[in-house]
Formats: sequence, C-alpha cells, structure tokens
Amino acid sequence: MRIGIKSLGCPKNLVDTEVICGKLEEKGHKISGQINNSDLVIINTCSFIRDAVEESIEEIFSAVKLKKEGKIKYLIVAGCLPQRYKDNNLSQELPEVDAFLGVGDLLEIDEIIEKVLQGEQIFQVNHKPDFLYNYITPRTVLTPQHYAYIKISEGCQNNCSYCLIPKIRGSYRSRKMEDIIEEVKMLSEKQNLSEIILIGQDTTLYGIDLYGEYKLAELLKKLSLLELKNLKWIRLLYTHPLHYNDNLIEVIANYPKICPYLDLPLQHISDKILKKMNRPIEKKYIISLIKKLRDKIPNLTLRTTFMVGFPGETDQDFEELLNFVKEVRFEKLGAFVFSKEEGTPAYNFPQQIPLRIKKERLEKLMVTQQKISKEINCSYLGKEVEVLVNEISSGKSKLAIGRTQADAPEIDGKVIIKTDKAWIGEFIKVNIIETSEYDLVGEIKKL
Repeated sequence: MRIGIKSLGCPKNLVDTEVICGKLEEKGHKISGQINNSDLVIINTCSFIRDAVEESIEEIFSAVKLKKEGKIKYLIVAGCLPQRYKDNNLSQELPEVDAFLGVGDLLEIDEIIEKVLQGEQIFQVNHKPDFLYNYITPRTVLTPQHYAYIKISEGCQNNCSYCLIPKIRGSYRSRKMEDIIEEVKMLSEKQNLSEIILIGQDTTLYGIDLYGEYKLAELLKKLSLLELKNLKWIRLLYTHPLHYNDNLIEVIANYPKICPYLDLPLQHISDKILKKMNRPIEKKYIISLIKKLRDKIPNLTLRTTFMVGFPGETDQDFEELLNFVKEVRFEKLGAFVFSKEEGTPAYNFPQQIPLRIKKERLEKLMVTQQKISKEINCSYLGKEVEVLVNEISSGKSKLAIGRTQADAPEIDGKVIIKTDKAWIGEFIKVNIIETSEYDLVGEIKKL
C-alpha cells in the first residue's frame, strides 16, 4: 500500500513516527510524507498542550475531508491524542477515523491495518503504556541522513503540576546502555552520521530505574569513545536542573565529541512559582548550577525555556524572571504562556492569569532576549567557527546552510555560508562576516 504519514510535535514524537515507518516498510509498504492520494494515512499526534491538541485536530479534519473526497481510503490517528483522551469516546466523535492507536501500541500498526482493511473500526490504547524501542526495532530515520535523534528513555516521573507527560507517556523507563550503543553503531554505519542527538523526557534522569543511579555520564563517555567514521558531535537535549552532578559536568567538559551545549529548561526563577509548579529547585540552587556549568565547561551554550503566566504569577514574580534573564544572558531562550490543561493539578489552581497579560509578558520577555541574542551573535563577527552543513540552497545564489555546536536543528539559529564548495554532512571552517538576532553569515576560510 501507499501510506502517507504526518508526524506532529517534538523530536521524541518523531522517533515514534520513525518506528511506525520502519515497521511498515518492513512489511513492504511505501511511505510518503505527502498524504494526498494515499491508500492509507497515519497521523502521529501531539497533545502536550492545548495548541498541540488543536493542531492535531486540524490535521485530522483535513485528512477526513480528503477521505470524503475519495483522495484517501483509510485514516489512522496514533500517539499522544488518543492516549490523552483514552477515556473519551473518540470513535463516536470522529467516526471517519478507522483506527486510534496509543503511544504504547505502535509496533502493532501492521495488525491494526489488517483489521481496518477488513472493515473494523479500532480503538487500541493501552492505559499503562510501557513501550520502549530497541536497536533491533525497525526504524526509518526521517531526519537528514547526517544526523539522528536517539531516544534514551521514555516517560517521566517528575510530575510537574502543569504537565501531562507522565499520564500520556507513563512512568520513567531507560533503555539499556548496550542497546543505545548498538543503535548508534548501526545507524552510523548505515548513514555515516555526523551528529547524534540524545533525547528523552528527562535525559539527566537516565539509568535511575535500571541501575539505581544516574548513568548519563557513563553513557556519554562510552558514546564518545566509539570509533565511528564521521561522528563528531554528540548533543544533549531535555535535561533537568535537579539531576546534574559533578561527574556528568566533568564528562561534558572533557570529552570533545560532546557539544558544549546544554538544554536546561528552568520554567521560572521565582521560588514561589517553582514550588507551585512542583519543581523541587530554588533560585539559589539554579544560580549556583549555572555558575558551575559555565565555570567548568569551556565555550558553553546554555539554552533554557521559561513559562509565563503561571497561576499566581504576580508582576513582581515576572519582573524577577525578567531581571534574571538580563543578568544571566542565556545564549538561547524559548518561552511560552502557561496552558491550562485539564487533568493537571494546575488546571484548578486559583489566581489564573488572563490571556492578555500572559501574552504581554511573553512579548516583553522575548524582546528582552532578542536584544541579548543579537549582542551575543555580534561577538562572533570576525571569528572562525566550525559548521556542520545541513542543506544546500537550490536558488541562483550558491549558499550552504549549516549549524555550529551552539545550534540544535529546528529550534536554534543557522549559519548561511556563501559557497558552492560544500556538501551536506560535512564539517567546514567558516569566517563570520555578518550577524542578526538569531543567524550568522559566513564564508569559507581562505587558505
């Protein structure tokens, strides 16, 4: 069959989509990112916050319209949306959908398809998802061939008061270290990887369930020592400030393959708000951790995420956050407004903030960060940086688009290189000649 597939949400969800694709290709199906004129369409949904739910519903409605027009025959909705609303009667609300599949049932996709072809309408959602893929699980990597996401764990046990992840994804569970290493070796041999990106709901918690202690440092060390042809960068996303230790910091600082780039979502800095968020960290600890990270890890890039408009956030709390951002000067920063999600403790918290105020605070925070980002980027002028080439421009101008160690794909800035002598997946030395708030412009260093 010709199967169109659409993946929504974060890289963690993308890996799930890659597992679905691998399973289907193993059965001989043809996979396409175009859903028009497909025999069957699969939408792997996200439902972390209301905006993600709305995007998922819009995509489902678009596919339903195509089905009514006869442009697709069957429709399967998978992932977080069915998992989040497992107790709702989605089959009655969306009768045009032939099957709903939860996050713990992905490997049964071929069996579900067989039942759909026989005319059954399926709702298969495990109430306690425990799925965790391994290196022998079929997987079709959908990112550019020179980098891949490696999901080292699934689920979460932090139970932040605003977050649905533990309810959607289940309890925290780590993959075995040997299994992760085998996957990296296999993918590197197959794709000649230049970069791997380690992901999970909380990567710094890795190993606590399997080994009884934090094992991320050991995993990073073993991955760094692998002798693989082109693998030069190992990037770490989704860390939690509470779970850092000296051993982890030392490994990041001393193994050259590990990018000096840390994704450290802090969410807020007010002790009062952090406590209401059920994040057992305090401002004093956060300041101390950031100082230690910057002191110990040379050329560190810190990315963080903040939430504005959490219930009870006063003007004073927000100003404290804003001043903190000005003082710390994060190299990368993302922010979003608090989303009131049914099923979380914060949904019923008093002192909910009006949307207008939340949006005003978000804009003020991002304008502040934009100025900081521009100043930091200006410091690159005239300097030489190493760039991993991500794509080649197809226009009249001969341009390559790449990233430095300070830039994760999709979420951070890019380096635009004026050259026709580069290829995707190559590391090149570039002189920076222009800067903007988020991007750099450079030219290949002349010998």
